[in-house]
Order: sequence, then structure tokens, then C-alpha cells
Amino acid sequence: MARLDVLNLQGKKTGSLDLDDRVFDVDVKEHVLWEVVRSQLASRRAGTHSTLRRSEVRGGGRKPYKQKGTGRARQGSIRSPNFVGGGSVFGPKPRDYSYSVPKKVRALALCGFFTDRIRDKRLVVVESLKLEEAKTSKALQVLSHLGLSSVAIVNHEEDSNISLSVRNLPKVKHLSLESINLYDLLNYETVLSTPEALKMLELRLVDMRQMAS
Repeated sequence: MARLDVLNLQGKKTGSLDLDDRVFDVDVKEHVLWEVVRSQLASRRAGTHSTLRRSEVRGGGRKPYKQKGTGRARQGSIRSPNFVGGGSVFGPKPRDYSYSVPKKVRALALCGFFTDRIRDKRLVVVESLKLEEAKTSKALQVLSHLGLSSVAIVNHEEDSNISLSVRNLPKVKHLSLESINLYDLLNYETVLSTPEALKMLELRLVDMRQMAS
């Protein structure tokens, strides 16, 4: 069973936390993480690009020159693809790029991510993430005490003080359990969380893996 130290906001140890090996000690499969991230990025694509096909380009109704006797290749329209301003042959049209990944795969990817962070000692647990006021200087002070710079903060509850305090920090992102996703987590070197958030995440991922199996 994985065991992590629990710190206070000054960086001092106040206790420990035991985590379920079914979630936080699994085989890390890089291709699963890649597939989930690829799915997320594909879903973000607008897919609104559109080019004009030959039948959609305006003009070109008249034959540009006679069929024979000019010494040039025969042409039927100046909107042919081989003319400047002509239609596109295989140009893109609006489409949906999104595709779904099985729930079991998404759960396995998150389990692999947190397992990797624990093994590399890049998952920091603090007993509380409460800030008295929404100030960036306060957030920087806490991160300095914990020795963190690039960090994704995962909290078990909505806290406007934390969100407002870190929103201007380019290397810090606050994520609620509802908005947690692999792509955002991978963009930061360390994860900062609370015991309650990890326990809630543990229950959710165990349920996802059991329901999908």
C-alpha cells in the first residue's frame, strides 16, 4: 500500500496517508496515457475548416479558349484545380474529430499518471489548502514553503480564494475533482492535493475500473 507524508502549508510533516494500490500502484502504460491525451486534443478541434470544391467556386462557366488549334492543353473551365483561383481537389471540409475512449482506459490512464508521480516523489499532500484571502503573494508563499514551482493543484472542494490566487501564475493551475483531466495534469511537474481529494479520486477510479470490467 502506497503511503505518503501529509504536510502543512509550512512544509512540515503532520501525518501520513495510505492509498489503495489498485489506483496508486499500477503498471504505467505510456501508450494508454498517449491515447487519452490524443482523444482530449481531438475533441478540442473545432473542425470548421472548409475549402471550395470545383463546383463551389464562382465563375468559370465559359470555356476559356477553343478546344483545338491553340497548342495548349484543352481546358473546360478556369475554375479547374490546375488554374489559380480554381477549386480544391482534396481540401478539408467541416468534420468532427472527436472520438471516445473507453471509461476503463481513461481510469487506467489516471491511475498510471498518479502512480508515476508517486514513484518520482512528485505528488505532494497537504492537510489543507485553505487561504485566508485571495492574494497571489499568499499562494507564492505557500508554494515556496513546499518547494514547488510548476504545479497542478487538485482540491476536493471549490475554493475561490485558491482559484483567484493562482490564476495569474503561468506555471500553476487549480483543478477541481470535476474538472480533473490528464492533459492538464501532464502539463505540470508536480501535483499538490489534499487527503480528502485523493480519497475521493481513489473511490471514483476504483468504481470506474470495476464498472467497465
